[in-house]
Amino acid sequence: MSVPPDVVAAESRAWVWVPPNATRVETDEYLLVRMPEWFAIPLELLRFDPERPAEVVVDEMLTRARAFDQPFVNCWVKLHNDPGLDEVFSARGGELDETLDVLALDLADGLPDLGPIGHLELRWALDVATMRDNLQVSADVFGDSMPPADEIAEETQRALKDFEVGSGSVVAYLDGVPVGSGGISLVNGVARLWGGAVREEARGQGAYRAILDARLRRAASRGAHMALVTGRVQTSGPILRRAGFERYGEERSYRVPLG
Repeated sequence: MSVPPDVVAAESRAWVWVPPNATRVETDEYLLVRMPEWFAIPLELLRFDPERPAEVVVDEMLTRARAFDQPFVNCWVKLHNDPGLDEVFSARGGELDETLDVLALDLADGLPDLGPIGHLELRWALDVATMRDNLQVSADVFGDSMPPADEIAEETQRALKDFEVGSGSVVAYLDGVPVGSGGISLVNGVARLWGGAVREEARGQGAYRAILDARLRRAASRGAHMALVTGRVQTSGPILRRAGFERYGEERSYRVPLG
């Protein structure tokens, strides 16, 4: 079965993640976040729900963004936003930085067969060593830096609590070397899949499928009825569609200069 588009739109709109240690600037109309120092993208507009003309709200947001003394802010056009928002960001010098497919899978009829995982080993990041591997893979693929040791320890403690309710991150190892990782958050029966990453030299060996399979199995064991994910158009998106996920639209980010 297919997930109704209005359900996907509502769940996509509700999905906004702000990392610990981030600084928020939030109003009813937008959410601007200064990320922790180890994030590759320091400043992001994660939510935009204007009640006034979009141009007015964007200019107000940009004024507040300049207070962080960063060269740019990444601004997201989400599934529910007016497509005209792209033009607003472009008119302010924004350049298209990322395009993601919004994909969903109905879990009511069971899990897709994603094939064998071969000689890959999967571990959930529930100790400091595995959490470090998880964060290192993500940093290598997405261009972040590694957080300090105390933050890795705190992240491990958070992961232990999250795992009790079905959330967490899983790491794929090839011959003992961490090559991929991905996370899952369970929210009201929806499995939000995030951070799927495989090192370039290990691609094509089933690591992404194995990580996807582990997360979907955990979601199903906890009674999730739907999986939701955003996938890069050229990499994870095609894999997800072959696994049975349906595309419902896209999200785009624009890198808007603050000079």
